[in-house]
Amino acid sequence: MKRIVTAALLIFIVVLLIFRGQPWMMTLASALIAELAAYEYLRLANRNGARIPAWWMLCGTAVVFLFTLPNFHNDAELPALSMLALFLLAWTAFREPLDRVLPDAARGLFGLVYVAYPLTLVPMIWNRDDGKPLLLFLMVSVWAGDIAALYVGRRYGKHKLTRLSPNKTWEGTLASVVGSVVAGLAVVLAGEILSTYFGNTVLHILEPVWQSAVLAVIINMAAQLGDLLESAIKRGAGVKDSGTILPGHGGVLDRIDALLVAAPVLWCVLLLKDAFSLGRF
Repeated sequence: MKRIVTAALLIFIVVLLIFRGQPWMMTLASALIAELAAYEYLRLANRNGARIPAWWMLCGTAVVFLFTLPNFHNDAELPALSMLALFLLAWTAFREPLDRVLPDAARGLFGLVYVAYPLTLVPMIWNRDDGKPLLLFLMVSVWAGDIAALYVGRRYGKHKLTRLSPNKTWEGTLASVVGSVVAGLAVVLAGEILSTYFGNTVLHILEPVWQSAVLAVIINMAAQLGDLLESAIKRGAGVKDSGTILPGHGGVLDRIDALLVAAPVLWCVLLLKDAFSLGRF
């Protein structure tokens, strides 16, 4: 019951932000989630002997979001990440044993690339002309795939998928793909109904249905990879969950692990569509 209540509350907040939020709200919410997830990542990394400063990880996450604000150029994030990496490298060089310098600096930078940067893409996607339906499509595809994998895998799963996550099965994986496609197409159908019968284009999607189905599959594959990668990190750290902040769900990182890969993959798809003038979503 805790799991269902927590999930319902989180879904309500996300949908409310997508359709009623302001740009600063979306950025602030994404930044706060990133800070919590980055701290959980820090704890996992430090369990294996790393000594990444918490102040650097939290400040670095804030800086990455700072350089995504409208006053900064869109290409400012890469120089910011380089600056933060060099600062951490210098800090560890003067304070840590020399055999910890490179591993700690690398793990710290990876934390920003793995956690902070993907979440900066959420408000950037939202700010596009087609951002609201696109972001809802992303979230619904991720959520539905996760739910389908969980329940189908538990009931019908017999063939193990990978050693990275012993509970994952091929049956759950296939159900996840189907769940994402069905949910994604449901968003498309809802947009058509709103547009045709109510004249509301907030969810209207211009692309052919088959392109939406392909996009849902791509998002699902990225999301499942994100789930497996976080499982690998947790198993390496010897823990089951990244935290306990969300009743019935574990930590923040446990809830957004799929999004951390799905959002960058979606962003790359959008960049390719824009580069080759393939139209909006």
